[in-house]
Amino acid sequence: MIRTIRKFFAPVFAALVGMSVLASPALADATVGWVELKGAPSERPDPFATFASPDSKRKTLREVIEIFDKAARRPDLDAVVLRLRQPTLNVAQAQEIGAKIEEVRRSGKTVHLFTEIYGPVELILGSYADEIIVQSGGMISFPGLYMEEMFLADTLSMIGVKADMVQVGDYKGAAEMMSNREPSPEWDENISQLLDSMYGQMRGRIMKGRGYTDAQMDAVMEKAWMATPEEAMAMGLVDAVIDRMDVEAHLQERFGDFDYAMDLEPDRPKSPFDTANPFALFRTLMDPPDRRIRPSSIALVHINGPIVDGESSEGGLFGGGAVGSLTVREALAKIKAEPNIEGVIIRIESPGGSAIASESIWLGVRQLAEEKPVWVSVGSMAASGGYYIAVGGDRIYVNPVSIVGSIGVVGGKYTMGGLYQMGRVNVTPRTRGPRADLFSTLKPWSDAERALVRDRMTVIYDQFVDRVKMGRPDIDIDKTAEGRLFTGDRAVELKMADKIGGVEMAITDMADHLGFQHGRYHVVPYPEPKTITQMLESMFGGVISAPGVEDRRGGLIAGEIGAALRELVGPRAWPALRDSLNAMHEMRREPVLLTMPRILLMP
Repeated sequence: MIRTIRKFFAPVFAALVGMSVLASPALADATVGWVELKGAPSERPDPFATFASPDSKRKTLREVIEIFDKAARRPDLDAVVLRLRQPTLNVAQAQEIGAKIEEVRRSGKTVHLFTEIYGPVELILGSYADEIIVQSGGMISFPGLYMEEMFLADTLSMIGVKADMVQVGDYKGAAEMMSNREPSPEWDENISQLLDSMYGQMRGRIMKGRGYTDAQMDAVMEKAWMATPEEAMAMGLVDAVIDRMDVEAHLQERFGDFDYAMDLEPDRPKSPFDTANPFALFRTLMDPPDRRIRPSSIALVHINGPIVDGESSEGGLFGGGAVGSLTVREALAKIKAEPNIEGVIIRIESPGGSAIASESIWLGVRQLAEEKPVWVSVGSMAASGGYYIAVGGDRIYVNPVSIVGSIGVVGGKYTMGGLYQMGRVNVTPRTRGPRADLFSTLKPWSDAERALVRDRMTVIYDQFVDRVKMGRPDIDIDKTAEGRLFTGDRAVELKMADKIGGVEMAITDMADHLGFQHGRYHVVPYPEPKTITQMLESMFGGVISAPGVEDRRGGLIAGEIGAALRELVGPRAWPALRDSLNAMHEMRREPVLLTMPRILLMP
């Protein structure tokens, strides 16, 4: 009786107070790991994590993977239960976590997934597990892959604004959202083949995991656009329909009496704050974090977000942050000078951005690669400027569904003469110099001016292509350039990337390459953490107003608009729209960008 009570309350009590519940072999027949995943795993450590307690910090993707790595290596574990609490995963993250789940299974353990609502991403993750359990009264939905593209030319014309855009690359498409009423034939072809590939992977993964034939998958999808748990179980889409409070009894049928192991959480350093000593607290606030690099280290450099010239920021005009070329170059220089760092992984999660910044970071990567091996891991995307940086590495890892390519250039300006007229704003232009009014907001380009801009953009495009050829000598540029987009598996076939695998595979392969033994090396994230005072400045400065925006009221208004749009499109689709809006704002500073069109994917 006591053992039953202890087993029943162990996961609840441990989740509340953060204590570890260890197996007790003398009292249990088996040990089951309990892992909870909620929210969106971040690509890089939280820059404000110093302020939070270890238990309240959002997990990074690597920390989630570390949990399953621990589970695979634990000889005392018999199984792992993955409890999903409305996580906001993208398909690429599900593939990376799924690869580790398969490793757990290969170690002789079973993996069981439990949640209340299964959408496509949750079903993809479940397809890697031994058993999919759904809450009674829950819901299962796999309607397919849905995409919305917004074309705003008519909307802008209603307020007297015209997007005067030029793009180099017939399939690029990045300018079409603002300048077109509908997709061009080239962009329509490009995005259609990309969606075919993405949908085929999602569908194929579930077919493989659930053992369906193609015809059976067709039949399931006819009914599974919104299915009850019982219907999903009858179709073989899930394995069990159980109330949360009965999950333990369900597992007992398989394992007998068991204990939960709650000590699989990632190892995290303690908070540097000593609240009992105000002088020590003040010193912590002023001093930079401890950054001693131990021998046998691998640097993990994060390129996460739109790429801009200058410093990285934690919040763009509409949130989301940006990767600054100066910040990344400083990090690369420190890595180059640090003798204890022997290899480098660059993790890219970016739609691109500034052409100048992308070239600058590429140069830094190549200079570093002359001294140390530099490999690249792509998350869900390394497009345009993101791919520009990726080809600077010696080896590129991609997930099957990663979006890769978009080798092209887009540039332009927004003309607002009509808006000024509607508002009865009289503008008197004054120019000095032959091309001073080239980027005037009063009028669109003439044919001669447009040709001049295109010539300059073609130079940047040719440089982009040259960088790709240097880094990928076997690539057929005629099949891969002009703004074309590919999923990761196609990118490997086309020699745009080298290997299917996530960030953890890239790190372990690098460790093997360097001769490091498992568990005897260290992974050091870059750019390095800020001081507390820098974080405070970013928190109360950059979050309120965007970099380069002097009037903080504009930043507050943009934040309110961004919050409203996020609620409208949902947390999965918001990052794509947010980055598009930030790219529009960036064009005010730099009229030529290496960026891909952002689309709202709603899997």
